[in-house]
Amino acid sequence: MTALDFRVTATDGAARAGVITTSRGEIRTPAFMPLGTAGAVKALTVDQVRDAGADIILGNTYHLMLRPGPERVARLGGLHAFMRWPRPILTDSGGFQVMSLAKISKVTEDAVTFRSHIDGARHVLTPERSIEIQADLLHADIVMQLDQCLALPAEAPRVADAMRLSARWAARCKAAFGTRERQALFGIQQGGLSEPLRRESAERLVELGFDGYAIGGLAVGEGHGAMCEALDYAPALLPADRPRYLMGVGKPADLVEAVWRGVDMFDCVLPTRSGRHGQAWTWEGPVNLKNARFAEDLEPLDPTIDCPASRDYSKAYLHHLVKAGEILGQVLLSWHNVAFFENLMASLRGAIAESRLGAFRSDFHARQS
Repeated sequence: MTALDFRVTATDGAARAGVITTSRGEIRTPAFMPLGTAGAVKALTVDQVRDAGADIILGNTYHLMLRPGPERVARLGGLHAFMRWPRPILTDSGGFQVMSLAKISKVTEDAVTFRSHIDGARHVLTPERSIEIQADLLHADIVMQLDQCLALPAEAPRVADAMRLSARWAARCKAAFGTRERQALFGIQQGGLSEPLRRESAERLVELGFDGYAIGGLAVGEGHGAMCEALDYAPALLPADRPRYLMGVGKPADLVEAVWRGVDMFDCVLPTRSGRHGQAWTWEGPVNLKNARFAEDLEPLDPTIDCPASRDYSKAYLHHLVKAGEILGQVLLSWHNVAFFENLMASLRGAIAESRLGAFRSDFHARQS
């Protein structure tokens, strides 16, 4: 078996449903990956994450590099054993932190150099070191190339330079990764909101040959409408027989629109971050449990979702937990949100399989508004 096999089982317009097969299990697509940034999905056990419907989670190279350190994780058996998650893990290369920590980082042709936000220690992350951390030390099933991501809006020359640097780093990552039987490597398309730059990026990545392809540099300040305009062409520039992963996205409406345009994989901090701040995502849109109108509401968040947090606790109780600052409120709302996002993915897969995605999309937006 190859490190990663992708099989499309149904299509509906540009949208695809399928299965990614890895050595640690199958990933049903469209797929949402909860963030296990520092080796944990915030507020949840891995059993809760799996029971919510997740097939794969995401770990972050930057955060794990700083604490507890990839060499220590390797000595303890790798990330899967360390966090007790035997299923697939994808690791972000650290490229997003190049952007988000721009004030304490410096990018050169060779590497990104930054100061730890924890203790100020100096670190150097080259494409080769990023691959070593992800593949050799963390033992990720899907490894991401190191790239340079820019916040938008950005000047056209900077966007072009970042895209071409990312392409050169992609070649270095591919060489460092080599050939592996149990691990896959994804390239990352960059180019901001420029179709010609996105096309050039895709062509350079396809020439190198990757197991899958990500769409990077979106949901970084351009807004929903501009993101959708970019997604009108960006996924189609990538090979149809490989998974397409939209990085760092997003709200439920973003996911529906991206699936409609041919994207297969997603990740975002939103479900657990919202949960920690008293917000639940539902088919009718986001719900703020801090609101006094829920103080005596005995209805659950969603009895149709097979998750205890969604069906077994009243909104009144959740409101009380949030207002009282009880940790259980953060746990239950995070659990519900992850389950809702996974339920949304399952619903999208079903709609594609039954060739009714257009009707699903229309109904979804009508309910969310």
